[in-house]
Amino acid sequence: CHGGMGLAHVACLVRQAEAAVKEEEEWHTGKGMLKWQRCYDCGQQFHGAVRLALGWGCWKTYLGRPESDTVRCVAIGILGNGLDESKRPEEALPVLEAYLALRRRYFSHDERGILSAQTSLANCLGDLGRH
Repeated sequence: CHGGMGLAHVACLVRQAEAAVKEEEEWHTGKGMLKWQRCYDCGQQFHGAVRLALGWGCWKTYLGRPESDTVRCVAIGILGNGLDESKRPEEALPVLEAYLALRRRYFSHDERGILSAQTSLANCLGDLGRH
């Protein structure tokens, strides 16, 4: 990988993100789930095909965790937002609906998280012309 040149293998980005989540879970340090969304070197948000690939990678990595697991919940949101940002709102809609349902079911105390999930769903519905 040549991260400083603006190039990186998706597999390398996935490994970096997995390591960041593990560090946060074990040591309560690091960037955690943000590494699935932002560049390790420059801090910019991923976009386009890279964002979508990382969304799928994130979801596949944490899918096996319990439904009530925070990381699993955030992973489905990352996938949903990646699909919507990649101009695939029809695919994003059921994913973002599931994300909001999980937020409400297991994290009802997290008003900010629920608002974020509602905003993502509203943006997707707007992209579909369903205001």
